[in-house]
Amino acid sequence: MIVGTRGSQLALAQTKQVCRDLSKIIGEDIDVEIIKTKGDKITTSQLYNMDSKGLFTKELDIALLDEEVDFTVHSFKDLPTELDEDLEVVAVPKRESPHEVLISDNTWDELGPGSRLGTSSLRREAFCNHYEKEFELKPIRGNIETRIQKALGDELDATIMAEAGLKRLNLTEYIKTVFPLDYITPPAGQGALAIITRKDYDKKDKIAKLSDYISMQEVFAEKKVLEELGVGCQWPIGSIARMNDKEFNIYSILLTKEGEVLKKHTEKGSIKDALELGGRIGRLFEDYI
Repeated sequence: MIVGTRGSQLALAQTKQVCRDLSKIIGEDIDVEIIKTKGDKITTSQLYNMDSKGLFTKELDIALLDEEVDFTVHSFKDLPTELDEDLEVVAVPKRESPHEVLISDNTWDELGPGSRLGTSSLRREAFCNHYEKEFELKPIRGNIETRIQKALGDELDATIMAEAGLKRLNLTEYIKTVFPLDYITPPAGQGALAIITRKDYDKKDKIAKLSDYISMQEVFAEKKVLEELGVGCQWPIGSIARMNDKEFNIYSILLTKEGEVLKKHTEKGSIKDALELGGRIGRLFEDYI
């Protein structure tokens, strides 16, 4: 088998873990093919100012369709809401933490007006404005280590990142604060991986054994909110689904860039109805887009 992946340290760490787990199932080594995406080549723009559909996935999809690789590994939150009709997400391994975290020498409360916070996320920008932080918001791109260095150096005072990436790279020592999920709500799919294959791939059933049912239902429900709305990172939307005891909950919040809450809503029910619960929220939010 050959796996396609982006070349960042995080992407490689994620992919190598998937390869280790899959090798135990199939009893053979897996070759890694690094593929550079358009998103990797653009390092100066705010993502929400660009056509972001497939920004980090398109080149990997092409390699799959051309049968240059057998499967690909992605951060689930990078997936466009619609895949190519010949591809499918065949597995979502057990999800890592979906929380947002603060990287800074200061606490959230210590970061006063005029503090320089680096972010290229419209959603994070909206939450900062919602809490009236009056930050000087500056664009920030680059790999996780680069962003940490900037936030702890002279260039910035802080940044907000996904806890999952820091955990996967053993960099949790730099976390100042872990934000509650309803305080800064993450994007759909945060913390989860997506393993994609061709629908006609003859070994996809073996790859599917890596999937965690609850994690898959959570992230597909979250993504369904965006699918119903037909939007991606161009809108500040947070969504998080979790299993609480035996009840499935999904919470979503829609803000303006300026931080005004347009709508927030929670749906509860059976995990078997996860997609329908996400769809209900998406349809409820339609009037506000």
